[in-house]
Amino acid sequence: MKKDFGIKPAFFPQPVAMIATYNKDGSVNLMNMAWGGICDNDKIALNLDEDHLTSQNIKDRKAFTISVATKETIAESDYVGLVSGVKDPHKFEKTGFTAYKSTRVDAPIVNEYPLTLECEVYRIQSDKDLGFRVIGKIVNILVDESILDEKGKVDYNKFHAVMFDPFNFGYYQVGEKVAQAFNVGATLLKK
Repeated sequence: MKKDFGIKPAFFPQPVAMIATYNKDGSVNLMNMAWGGICDNDKIALNLDEDHLTSQNIKDRKAFTISVATKETIAESDYVGLVSGVKDPHKFEKTGFTAYKSTRVDAPIVNEYPLTLECEVYRIQSDKDLGFRVIGKIVNILVDESILDEKGKVDYNKFHAVMFDPFNFGYYQVGEKVAQAFNVGATLLKK
């Protein structure tokens, strides 16, 4: 039997997505994003509160980077989600993280995250009923060699990507591979 949970913003799992932007003074801002995800082959959707400093930075710079938190970066990643960049403009420095300027978009690359999407703004939607949404065009993906396997592909045993559980408010590391996508269901094609 299934239990009715009503309406909750809960769809498990969700990547712990980290948005990096530049503030007006050129300092780095980092935010832990609650809702968003890939919405096309080369686009990502960010559903944000328009009052966030990150939202203003994206409007000003027309660019951002987005990374996935890891087991090794989870304390700092959670911290920047707890602290407002409006209230503490130095929250990035307090993490101890470092960053450098992307050569493709007007946004920072956070060194401590091994996988980063470099994005330029494709479209911004602001609606009183639907909220504030940024559609970013992915112009490049940077992957640290330390998380690649011998074939040059991302190895999740090395990556240690973290997911958020919205039912229990927990962080979980991506784990064991259970099947090969676009293959495991092939046996049912014969029925």
